[in-house]
Amino acid sequence: MAIKREKRKQYFVALIPSSPVYEEAQALKEYFRKEYNSKAALNSPPHITLHMPFFWKEEKETKLVTKLAEFARGCDALKVCLDNFSSFPPRVIFMNVAASDALADLQKNLHRFFKRELDIFNANYQDKPFHPHLTLAFRDLKKPQYHLAWREFSAKEYKAEFMADRLSLLKHNGSAWQVLKEFSLESSYSTETNPELKTTEG
Repeated sequence: MAIKREKRKQYFVALIPSSPVYEEAQALKEYFRKEYNSKAALNSPPHITLHMPFFWKEEKETKLVTKLAEFARGCDALKVCLDNFSSFPPRVIFMNVAASDALADLQKNLHRFFKRELDIFNANYQDKPFHPHLTLAFRDLKKPQYHLAWREFSAKEYKAEFMADRLSLLKHNGSAWQVLKEFSLESSYSTETNPELKTTEG
């Protein structure tokens, strides 16, 4: 009797910006590909990671989707502000996301929910503190190109904001990340009635 092998796929959870931030970020990724030969960031849509990639059995994907929908129903939409550019030397350049309690709480609560409901524990990269950002170039950005690019982008200004009103579950298809499902942030306690309490602005 043949033993059925369960296929494990990679997934992660993120906030994907709305227009025009989405298009502006995508254009900057294309700029890095053209000017600095860094295209790895084009393997996923522009996003702010809330939970790092993790492996999950594909046959249990419905459970993952159902649980994320449950989590999202208890969360509020929030305003996300982007404030210039920053970097993680010597390879990563990104749009800087302004810190906020609302965003930090969303990530922390998602992390706890994943541990409790799904037995998934790798919320942050190498257990480092949550540092929200929108990556423009990373692992294939060579060190000499990084220094040239950072000299350019450290002098640039960029200010934007968008309303994050949904979570996105992304799945790796073997070559790139694609959005599998989106979940509305639909708590009855919403930004429409309490805008000042759910913003990334300091």
